[in-house]
Parts: sequence; C-alpha cells; structure tokens
Amino acid sequence: RYVNGHAKKHYEDAQIPITNHKKTEKQEKVQHTVCMDCSSYSTYCYRCDDFVVNDTKLGLVQKVREHLQNLENSAFTSDRHRKRKLLENSSLNSKLLKVNGSTTALCATGLRNLGNTCFMNAILQSLSNIQQFCCYFKELPAVELRNGKTAGRRTYHTRSQGDNNVSLVEEFRKTLCALWQGSQTAFSPESLFYVVWKIMPNFRGYQQQDAHEFMRYLLDHLHLELQGGFNGVSRSVISQENSSLSASNKCCINGASTVVTAIFGGILQNEVNCLICGTESRKFDPFLDLSLDIPSQFRNKRTKNQENGPMCTLRDCLRSFTDLEELDETELYMCHKCKKKQKSTKKFWIQKLPKVLCLHLKRFHWTAYLRNKVDTYVEFPLRGLDMKCYLLEPENSGPESCLYDLAAVVVHHGSGVGSGHYTAYAAHEGRWFHFNDSTVTLTDEETVVKAKAYILFYVERQAKSGSDKL
Repeated sequence: RYVNGHAKKHYEDAQIPITNHKKTEKQEKVQHTVCMDCSSYSTYCYRCDDFVVNDTKLGLVQKVREHLQNLENSAFTSDRHRKRKLLENSSLNSKLLKVNGSTTALCATGLRNLGNTCFMNAILQSLSNIQQFCCYFKELPAVELRNGKTAGRRTYHTRSQGDNNVSLVEEFRKTLCALWQGSQTAFSPESLFYVVWKIMPNFRGYQQQDAHEFMRYLLDHLHLELQGGFNGVSRSVISQENSSLSASNKCCINGASTVVTAIFGGILQNEVNCLICGTESRKFDPFLDLSLDIPSQFRNKRTKNQENGPMCTLRDCLRSFTDLEELDETELYMCHKCKKKQKSTKKFWIQKLPKVLCLHLKRFHWTAYLRNKVDTYVEFPLRGLDMKCYLLEPENSGPESCLYDLAAVVVHHGSGVGSGHYTAYAAHEGRWFHFNDSTVTLTDEETVVKAKAYILFYVERQAKSGSDKL
C-alpha cells in the first residue's frame, strides 16, 4: 500500500470497467477492492479508506490469511526468505563504515514510513538515544498480549480488538529493543502505530501530524499507563526496574511519579504581579518540556544584504520565555486583593531542572486563516548549555548541575505543519547519526549545528568537562 502507490494503482485500474457498465445502485455498493498486508495480514479497503474489521459470510478474508500462513512454510517462501537474507546481508555490508582506519558495522536501524509517519519516527529515534530513558523500557519484562484463542498464533491488527488488549508501554518497549541491534536495515513500527490509533484518536489516519504534539501525547500516555500498571505488571514492579531513579529526583505530574516524570519532569515558578496594588501571586507548574517563542525581531527572513545581521540564538529564545512581560488586555489577571481583573506582569523561573531538558521552538503560528511556519535559523550549542541564570535559586545548585549536552534534534523540513517532512539527528556513543525514516546515515557535528531545529533534547551533564558554556 505504501510502496509507490502500487496497490492503489491496482484499485484505480479495477474501477475502470465498473464505471463503463451500467449497474444498479445496489450492485454499485458491493464493489469494494481490498488489499492485504502479507506481514501483518491486515486488510484495507480503498473505497472505504479504512481497515476492514469484518469478513464475508463465506469467511474469504480468513481463508486468504490461512493461505498466506501456509505459504510461509512452503519451499517457495523458504527460497524467497533465503533471497531476502542475501539482500539484507548485502545491504548490511553497504552499511559498513570506517572509523579510525578500522571497518565497523553501522548498527543503527531505521524506521519504515507507514504513510506520513515521519513525525512518529523522528520522535522515536530521538527518545531511543536518550540512554537512561531508553534503557528503562528495554529492561522491562516482556508482556505477552496473546492469550486464549489467539495463544501461539499471530495477532491480527484490527480495530475490533478491545482497548484492554493493547499496551502502549509494551509496543514502545518492543520498538526500542528493535533499534540499535543492526540485525535489519529497517524496522516497521506498525504494531506501535496501531496502538497509537487505538488510544490517541487525534493521530488516526495518514495525514501529516505535528511531531511535538505527538511527543507530548506519547509521554503523557506512557506516564498514565505506567502509573496504573499494564497487563498484570504493577507499577511498583516497574518502578523497581530502575533503582537509580530515587524518589527525590522525581517530579509528579497528574499523580504518582514514573520514569517519564523522573527523566523529563521539571518545575516552573510562575510569578504574577498586579500593577495596581502590587500584590504578588506565585504558582508552581510541573513541565515535561518548555515551548519557546522565536522573538519577533528574528522572524523576518533575512535577504542576502542582511546576512551579517543579528542571529537568533537559543539564549534569545530562553530569555524571551523567562523575561518579565506585561500581560495584554486579553490576559488581565484576577487580583484577589483588588477583587477584579487588573493589568499585571508575569515572569517565569525554573524551580527544578529535569535530567533531560526538552526545548520546543514554536515554529508554527496562526494567522487569520493559515498556520504559518517561522523558518528562522536558531543557533544552539552542542555542549555546555548553561541553565543556571534561569533558575529560581541558582546558589543551591552544584557547579555543573546546570550544564546540558545535546542528545537529539528533531527537524521539520517544508513550509506547513500539515505538510513537509520530519527527520532527526541524534548522538550515539560519541557519533552523530541522521535518521530519515528507514535511511540512517553517519553525519558530523558541523551538519547538526546547521539544522533548523524544531525540538531539542539536552541531557544533564554528569562528569566534569572543560567544554565551553553557552
């Protein structure tokens, strides 16, 4: 279905004779052309533009599935399997690279695009390179979803399954385990995508989605599922898997803490001051990421004559986020002392920094009818991002506890949020890789710093280093 529109072409060709013959309305309704995925055995109807969850009275769909399963054990399929192995081995050989004069295998695994799923692939590859987060899920015990009648058989990915039969944590774990093994050229995350469809209705369909929105939904749902336990594995058992995540390091968001809040969780202090009576209001807000505006003075595209003008930096975006600002007329503050809405000022402080600082640059904004993209390049450091000056109590932090090094970058290529393409850069064992769906290439730091970042993942520095600060 996804390779050069091959199956869709068959569907379109099949419609030609139907339109040339006169048919009654009743006959017209029953003309449906379907295709079947030979790996997952899921069936898709192009006329309905949806997956098929029912069968014919004669059980024809099930018969095709059984026929395909029988073919798997035939000599014909065995021969095809041998040929496929040869192709995979040759493509693996082409993934060899030279490092310090010696040849090593490129162990990175790409993710297949299931139809505009690059937004998901870029986030998954980024998260897979945040070691503490990734290792936690990979070390979880496997949860077998198959039981009863389906025990020992392939589970068909159809929407007829109940919500209690899917586990986002389990499919996320399986996907992370499949990456960085080097055993295959690309992994198909269709099982994870199916679960995403089940529990996140916003992402159903095959249109382009916002990678940041997907990341927030993914982390929130992982957090909720880990809180409540999943498929018989209690949260207390899960939390014991990583004893290094002490309770003091956890930030609670919507209930008990999990690995999500332990790694990504920070706390903001929101100060609002009434300009009439001077009353100050303070509120603490937990966060998993910070969404930063690109200051308006940098938004206009520079012409060739303005290339030497001021360049927007990540510090500019952070300063814009934390600086004191006066709220406009549409955001009047309800002052408890004045007992009415008054003009006020607002300022953010970071009360607690997370282990992994996720920074989202707000590149998409609404005009009258359209959502436009801010294509401004924002300069960001690979090492030594210093967050001390944004802390509420910097004197209580250690000498290097506020320094962060870049782990991954998500980039949006194109002009609009509903179009374009997502890729990711990520560091793994000291080397930088570019993840473009199923294609993974080794790259260098010079290429990474030139990227027009959309989401940046910074990891808290553990050991002392002489790197320069931002």
